[in-house]
Amino acid sequence: MTETNKNGKVIAIVTMCFIFAMISFVTNMGAPFGNIWGFEYPFAKAWGNLMNFAAYLFMGIPAGKMLTKYGYKKTALIALIVGIVGLCFQYLSSLVGAGTYVFTYDSIPVALNLVIYLLGAFICGFCVCMLNTVVNPMLNLLGGGGNKGNQLIQVGGTLNSLTGTLTPLLAGWLVGTVTADTSMSDVAPLLFIGIAVFAISFVIISRVTIPEPTLGKVAPKYERSPLAFRHCVLGVIAIFFYVGIEIGIPMELNFYVTDLGFEGAAAIGGTLAAAYWLLMMIGRACSSAISGKVSTKLQLSTVSAVAILLLVIAIFMPEDVTISFNGHDVPAKAFLIPACGLCTSIMWGGIFNLSVEGLGKYTEAASGIFMTMVVGGGVMPLLQEAIAKSAGPIFSYWLVIAMLAYILFYALVGCKNVNQDIKVD
Repeated sequence: MTETNKNGKVIAIVTMCFIFAMISFVTNMGAPFGNIWGFEYPFAKAWGNLMNFAAYLFMGIPAGKMLTKYGYKKTALIALIVGIVGLCFQYLSSLVGAGTYVFTYDSIPVALNLVIYLLGAFICGFCVCMLNTVVNPMLNLLGGGGNKGNQLIQVGGTLNSLTGTLTPLLAGWLVGTVTADTSMSDVAPLLFIGIAVFAISFVIISRVTIPEPTLGKVAPKYERSPLAFRHCVLGVIAIFFYVGIEIGIPMELNFYVTDLGFEGAAAIGGTLAAAYWLLMMIGRACSSAISGKVSTKLQLSTVSAVAILLLVIAIFMPEDVTISFNGHDVPAKAFLIPACGLCTSIMWGGIFNLSVEGLGKYTEAASGIFMTMVVGGGVMPLLQEAIAKSAGPIFSYWLVIAMLAYILFYALVGCKNVNQDIKVD
């Protein structure tokens, strides 16, 4: 390989990791913003998160087709423009529509500003869906697949967790305590940061060269579907559950602590949610260091089992066991739950890596299907929030445990490719 090709590969890897970081920054706005809207509309706490992930259901497969038609670079640039539009809509919800009621839900009049915010969250969902579709197969490809491919995905995931840590932390600091006077204008600086970062990303990506493995080539003939592979089908289900786990754990934790109601509860809730994402960053950094030597299967099965254990302990830990934090007694379980971030840190890359192993020409099509199933990040947390309202926020983590049990099954049994007779070249 020439020095020019090596430099080009390094630039491409750095660029993909940079995009990976942007995905989490925007996605993680859902929970802290949900606290703001939830004060006036208790039923809508998880709606912004739902709209963000519902976009994947509509955009997942089209995003995969965009890779083939337009290439990785153009798809990323289009996604960034869409992201800027979505963030602008969310900011617009702080300026207009507060006194204009458009419909009634659960006997509560819903104003236009909530509708505008939800539309912005939906548009942002299109953005992050396209970016996700670009990043994962490209990093896997640049790493040569296998454990090395997973290693690069974990490196990108480390940066993803870093920005994911900053979002709830900054939102908590900006809001402090959610009251009747709290509105989206209080978190406007966070939206401006997102718009600026997307704009800068657009400039950077437009100036670098990214390998285009499918652009300009004759589209491969697909005799079968990626869903003809059992390990791919089971992986798609695992991705659906995993994103629900990743979003649901810190979201419900943030709601739980904020609803304790003491002065500064929202800030502490945001801090603990940020701790979850920080631990995800640490876990991904550790995984990226060992993935060349330790198999993806072993890593995924180990962290799934540990996460189940942590949540079971948290559920049964008495509420009156507290830790003093910033002058307030906070239930100790609220500090145990974020530790799951160390476990969920490697799940996305691990599941994706195992699911596309041996797919060959079907990889890009499979990526689009995976992106569609990311809608689980909206559906499962919504279901978890419904359980929390009826049985309590801590009890809702039994749903998370059930999903983790499935991922443990996938790591131990479901990831085996039993369809090696299908031609993939």
